[in-house]
Amino acid sequence: MGNYINPGNNGFSEIRNDVYVDKTALISQINQIINTPRRLICISRPRRFGKSFAAQMLCAYYGKTCDSSMLFDDLAIAGDAQYRNHLNRYDVIYLDMTEVIGEATITDIVPYIQRNIVRELAEQYPALKVAEGFAATLANAAKTAKNKFIMIIDERDAPIREAKEHPDLQKKYLEFLRSLFKNSGMTSKIFAAAYMTGILPIKKDGSQSAISDFWEYSMIKPRQFGKYVGFTEDEVKNLCCRYGSNFAKMKQWYDGYSFQNLASVYNPNSVMKALFNHDFDSYWTQTSAAESLMGYINLDFDGLGKTIAELIGGVEAKVDTNGFANDLVTFRDRNDVLTLLIHLGYLAYNDETQTVHIPNKEIRLEFAKAVRQTKRNDTIL
Repeated sequence: MGNYINPGNNGFSEIRNDVYVDKTALISQINQIINTPRRLICISRPRRFGKSFAAQMLCAYYGKTCDSSMLFDDLAIAGDAQYRNHLNRYDVIYLDMTEVIGEATITDIVPYIQRNIVRELAEQYPALKVAEGFAATLANAAKTAKNKFIMIIDERDAPIREAKEHPDLQKKYLEFLRSLFKNSGMTSKIFAAAYMTGILPIKKDGSQSAISDFWEYSMIKPRQFGKYVGFTEDEVKNLCCRYGSNFAKMKQWYDGYSFQNLASVYNPNSVMKALFNHDFDSYWTQTSAAESLMGYINLDFDGLGKTIAELIGGVEAKVDTNGFANDLVTFRDRNDVLTLLIHLGYLAYNDETQTVHIPNKEIRLEFAKAVRQTKRNDTIL
């Protein structure tokens, strides 16, 4: 087992050792797209909504250097007809981009990834012919191993966010992704499937066209992946019953998101912390995303301040999400700010009415704190 090639099942094993809500039906969705034109999947959702848990689950299921049957045999995926066909059958390439950023300098991200993956592949397959190009080396590795890769990239937009003042570094990272996923001669030879996560959807302005072949599922359009975004109402009811927690309070504090055919979705991180701590509180403030809320709601757009006040008061607001550039810096009007807040989880979106609202008590407290801080700053100035 390596750090990036076949990292094993230790991560998911630790998850199973704790309180676990069975989300393995997600694997069935991925199995359906293996070795098809739909093999490239990109899921975007806010921080603390289970992205890394899902990535570690997929590593444990697909990676061929471990036996994960004991981790999955009692879960929902075991009832799928394709369960055994894909269990521990693939070489997995796993990149947690926030971890990579911590290990490499921002200028060395792509070379760092390439060096380490090639080194681990050469250790696992001594007969591997290392080519001049990285994608060609992966194609040789797939041929040597006699199976294609499952690639999992968690927090794929972290380098874009980190290098927002360095467009040249963003370009290098995007060119790296392009060489893997928009290469008509290589992509189908290398990958059985690829699964990426991020906070924001893929940019619309063409600068991230390197990954435009991915099928995208976001907080605005999660489609069949909606039930894996957070906890469903039945899942939360079962947790409250099991641990003697007050379901009505749990709903008041952490419910409020909804998708097509899914009326109630809960913030999983906050639900679990409330259970463990025996305390209903705003756990959102502990995430780094909370630090930027004040800056976003204070952007100088006509009508934004009034809209925020109405949202805090419980009123829904109309929003046009179509023009958003899918980044943290390009804002044209209040619609772009509100759309960003949907992707960050601060606002819940109703696709039928095309409106947003503050989903629950936890988030409403965060908005109120941000507004109070703004008033204090204005008083000081």
